Amino acid sequence: MSVKSESKPVPSSRAAVSLAFTAVFFLLACSLAVAMGSKPSDVDYSTTRLSDKGVYKVTFFSLSDPLPLNKIHSWRLHVEKADGGPLEEAAIQVAGGMPQHGHGLPTQPQVTENLGGGDYLVEGMKFQMPGWWVVRLSISSGGTTDQVTFNLQL
Repeated sequence: MSVKSESKPVPSSRAAVSLAFTAVFFLLACSLAVAMGSKPSDVDYSTTRLSDKGVYKVTFFSLSDPLPLNKIHSWRLHVEKADGGPLEEAAIQVAGGMPQHGHGLPTQPQVTENLGGGDYLVEGMKFQMPGWWVVRLSISSGGTTDQVTFNLQL
């Protein structure tokens, strides 16, 4: 009498690696989502904000309306001092990203021109997916530096 053994299909090594990669990616994504937290319920989406220390009042205007996805575009910033006068000479750094996803902007936007009257041109803005974005500006003038953060929902 012979004994028959049933053989079950064995996944190929490529399928096994793909499955393992998917599982690890899913676990990392879940961990990151927990670590990053959810979007606060009181997010302020205004286009005019006071800087963190109240040194500057900043307004942004996108030169593309509505804000585009997957397209490089420009912004105009209007920056005022605490007394309400325009900030004529400032060094402005631009950063940002998606807090819930843990990544920055896909480009490195820069202020490329002082337009006068407290207005500055930012070129190289890009948002590659819908969701909650933040744009952080660090503004320095006359030895004083302050930051302002804008929230965007695309």
